[in-house]
Amino acid sequence: MKRRTISSGTEWEAKVGYSRAVRTGPEIHVSGTTATDEEGNLVGKNDPYAQTKRALENVERALDEAGARIEDVVRTRMYVTDIEEWEAIGEAHAEVFGEVRPVTSMVEVSRLIDPEMVVEVEAVARVADDE
Repeated sequence: MKRRTISSGTEWEAKVGYSRAVRTGPEIHVSGTTATDEEGNLVGKNDPYAQTKRALENVERALDEAGARIEDVVRTRMYVTDIEEWEAIGEAHAEVFGEVRPVTSMVEVSRLIDPEMVVEVEAVARVADDE
């Protein structure tokens, strides 16, 4: 089976040894993704809703590069530093996915790699295996 890696171009991928996403056949896995802009700066400081929206935009870019769309997502995982913010995070997730409604998990963690980050999102998508 063919394996294709997708890079966001950040220095961290080589340092840590990961890819933004990996496609094997019809399946695309997107790594934990945070709310950073193209220069690696945090978007939405202290705003769980804004961070979730930006993280999901970043997920969508990785999916697009791998040949998938938001509508192809079957699973998300959300790691949050304050579960009390679940409604704002969930609202952003619902706005992006609408009727797609992938299975999901929202798990509270003690912290993310940057203390100002409050949410990290992983995704799995399935597409036609035409690669």
